[in-house]
Amino acid sequence: MLDLKFVRNNLDTVREALKRRNAKLDVQEFASLDEKRRALTQDVETLKAERNQTSAEVAQKKRAKEDASELIASMSAVGERIKELDAALAEVEELETQWLLTCPNIPHESTPLGASEEDNPEVRRWGTPRAFDFPIKEHWELGADLGLLDFERAAKLAGARFAVTYGSLARLERALAMWMLDVHVTENGLIEAVPPFMVNRATMQGTGQLPKFEEDLFRVDFKDFYLIPTAEVPLTNLYAGEVMDEADLPRGFCAWTPCFRSEAGSYGKDTKGLIRQHQFHKVEMVYFAHPDNSYEVLEKMTAQAGSLLERLNLPYRVITLCTGDMGFSATKTYDLEVWLPGQDKYREISSCSNTEDFQARRANIKFQPKDSKKKAYVHTLNGSGLAVGRTLVAVLENYQQADGSVVIPEALRPYMGGLECIEPK
Repeated sequence: MLDLKFVRNNLDTVREALKRRNAKLDVQEFASLDEKRRALTQDVETLKAERNQTSAEVAQKKRAKEDASELIASMSAVGERIKELDAALAEVEELETQWLLTCPNIPHESTPLGASEEDNPEVRRWGTPRAFDFPIKEHWELGADLGLLDFERAAKLAGARFAVTYGSLARLERALAMWMLDVHVTENGLIEAVPPFMVNRATMQGTGQLPKFEEDLFRVDFKDFYLIPTAEVPLTNLYAGEVMDEADLPRGFCAWTPCFRSEAGSYGKDTKGLIRQHQFHKVEMVYFAHPDNSYEVLEKMTAQAGSLLERLNLPYRVITLCTGDMGFSATKTYDLEVWLPGQDKYREISSCSNTEDFQARRANIKFQPKDSKKKAYVHTLNGSGLAVGRTLVAVLENYQQADGSVVIPEALRPYMGGLECIEPK
């Protein structure tokens, strides 16, 4: 969340940032609340000063053994009024807090201006899409022909936007996750974690999913728990309410978890296949960084995600999300989009974001600078490394053969018991 004092003192800056984001949040609403807060604060302070002065006069009369009953009665009335004003002030301050909790982050100066995904500039490309000399199939066709991808039985079990994988395809999905984790831990120096897959409301609020995006979440009705939409949520909140050691920054974590999303607002989009599911697996990276070098960490994290695609020999491109397409908590975001021959287009497979101190303020995550007595907020970053289901899609479509088989990328063969190809049944 944004710093309260910053918003109070920079309303025009915040108003312009919201305009660039195409956000409909009303800055004037906050300004009106803050004006009311100042008026109430002044009234309370005036009455408290009056009460203090009256208390002194009562004490003086008592020492002089004079009647102070009228003063005591007036002080009682003032006390009641102070209670009323304190309650009104607390209500206004809570409304200000709720406004801040629904206010998106301010874009970094290097984030391009734009209204939608159509305005996202391309940064770079890697690899050349393969030229096929036979009709290209989409991944759900390949999975069905292999007899290893089942949407019908998944629908019987849970409904639409679920899938069951079997045999070698299930093993390939697991192999992708294991390989990604091994690279992140052994080469990138990340700390592997297995976090809870359900978290409480405070944890969801810490990373910005609540209160604004509750309709996108799955909630456990009989308990105030939410199924995680990404491992970013529990990993970022690991240090909630704590003070980190400056020497530990940057500190990075990775986790392979299921992710649960209601896909609210996506009606009619990607209704076939594995691209947009209610449940999917993802390997997530989260970094806690020093404010002085968090953008260097963003570049590093983006390169780590890209390196995985390169090792799988999957063509991809990197784009910078514009102000109108960027996520709620982010100040700057790179999306990596992998080439899918079946769709003849690049599709998102990783999103790497710097949120600066936006999430850290919400979750109260600080560090102690060695050259200052005052604690400061860390910067938090998150990125997919990678979305496992979408990587599975990319492998199926890019490595398909004319006979319906799918070649296993060399990097994954040690995780597949040496299997080089998945043959159709």
